[in-house]
Amino acid sequence: MDFHVCRRIAGARTSLTVAFLFLACIVLPGCATMYVDNSLKEVSAADYRHPPAAQPAQLLFAFQTKGAANARATELLKKEVLDTAIASGLFASVSTDPVPGGALLSITINNIPVTDNAFAKGFATGLTFGLAGNVVTDGYLCTVDYAGPSGSQKISKTARHAIHTTVGAKGAPPNATKAKNPGEAVKTMARQVVGNALKDLSADPAFSL
Repeated sequence: MDFHVCRRIAGARTSLTVAFLFLACIVLPGCATMYVDNSLKEVSAADYRHPPAAQPAQLLFAFQTKGAANARATELLKKEVLDTAIASGLFASVSTDPVPGGALLSITINNIPVTDNAFAKGFATGLTFGLAGNVVTDGYLCTVDYAGPSGSQKISKTARHAIHTTVGAKGAPPNATKAKNPGEAVKTMARQVVGNALKDLSADPAFSL
């Protein structure tokens, strides 16, 4: 596939689903390069505020594309999300099955196109918008809902992230880290956006009750 075809794909500026991102790099080798935005950082165990008495939690995870269920991407990222929740140390255990006490941790990552609209303006300052021609940016909104044991009041937190994909472009987008491959890009995004949402959850006084 030549440079001009790559430019037309990028010029469409449509939302890049996880499936498309993989397809672009498989079908168009050397054409598409992915970069994870640097607006969010990795969260270490020390960054979380651990509750005095951690509770087991059941994890429900879903990936969406513009609000619609994306089963393929959910399957792809469910282990990364589960491992991130376990590594946080915020819960006595994390399982996809119901747990004693009934605590429920629901995590959704919604892939939304980043354009010059109200949603885009809600992203952190570090995100790069309006990149010329052959750079497409995908936004990801992570929502974490937690309901503690015995029907405790639900706590909701959100975090935003982005992946930039260059197709036939020269140079890397600013404030972004090049991924070795599409799998690394989407898994890094998921780990970072979920980790940061969980960090905000841990800082909420209601989480320790």
